[in-house]
This record gives sequence, C-alpha cells and structure tokens, in this order.
Amino acid sequence: MKINMDVVVKDNDPVMRKTSQKVELPLSDQDRELIMDMLTYVKNSHDPELCEQDNLRPAVGIAAVQVGVLKQMVAIAIDLDDDTKIEHALINPRIVSHSVQNSYLENGEGCLSVEDEHVGHVFRHARITVKAYDALRDEFVTIRAKGYEAIVLQHEIDHLSGVLFYDHIDQFDPWKEDENAVVI
Repeated sequence: MKINMDVVVKDNDPVMRKTSQKVELPLSDQDRELIMDMLTYVKNSHDPELCEQDNLRPAVGIAAVQVGVLKQMVAIAIDLDDDTKIEHALINPRIVSHSVQNSYLENGEGCLSVEDEHVGHVFRHARITVKAYDALRDEFVTIRAKGYEAIVLQHEIDHLSGVLFYDHIDQFDPWKEDENAVVI
C-alpha cells in the first residue's frame, strides 16, 4: 500500500476510536507488507524532498488504524540528536511495566491524523517496557524505553485502543505542570 497523506485517516473518522485487533503470527505476506510500508512512510517523512514529492507529513510513528486497518501494528523511526536511529516495526505491542514518574514534551504532541491544533501537556510514563513481535528483526522483543522513545511508543500504542493524544490534555488547565515529571 502506498501510504501518504491522501490515505491517512483523520481523527474525526469513527475508525480512529475503535480498538485494533491482535495480528496472527506468523505474519501473512499482506500484514508484513503493510507494516513495512508503514515504516517506509515514517522513514521517508524525515526527508523534506520526499515529503513534498510524495505528499508526506513528517512523523516519527504511525499505527495501522491511521491507514484504516484495525490491526495492532505500529512503526516507529526516530533520529536522535546523537545520530542514533531507532526503528521498530511492532506487531501486537503491549506495555508490560512503566514508571510512576511522568514525562511530557514541553511544546505538546502532534499526530498525522490530527489537523486541528490541540495545545497542552500530554503526560506519559517516563520509562516503559514494551513486549512485541518486531517484524524488522523477525523475533519477539522486549524494549526498555525512556525519554522521547517512550513518549512515541505510548502515543502509537494508544492508537490501538482508540485513544488520541489530546485525550490526555487537561481541558481546564492544558499547560499544567508536574514538578516531578521529566520535560523533553
């Protein structure tokens, strides 16, 4: 599937609020192709020329529901400041443990499926452990993540339950602080 902004489902579509189903393993050819196409979108979206040429919007992650497929699949590609690249093509990811301490992005979060601006802090766990099948490595993995990677993973995994980032924003005090949280 050629993924670009023409096929990305917007947040006002009822499918975005539905729960995604577990993916049967071993992966079918169709499921493997989809998760790899999702990862390709995210990686290509880091290149401004490809964004313009292919109608992409910059992203660090995408969930299958965002292309209208209610399956537990998320693809993540993050380029960190120190030239480290984090890439995951996760099937049936689940958070198995998390810290009590929160973290949040100082300027809030965004989403490929959300065109309207939703400002405020989105509190997430500062550290998480995720178990999943990684289609890139063709094996079950345990990911211990903190900082930006943990926030991205939680954002994408939320999509699998029909949750959007702005659901976490306090509507009465969107910029409220948590003095114990890690600000990223």
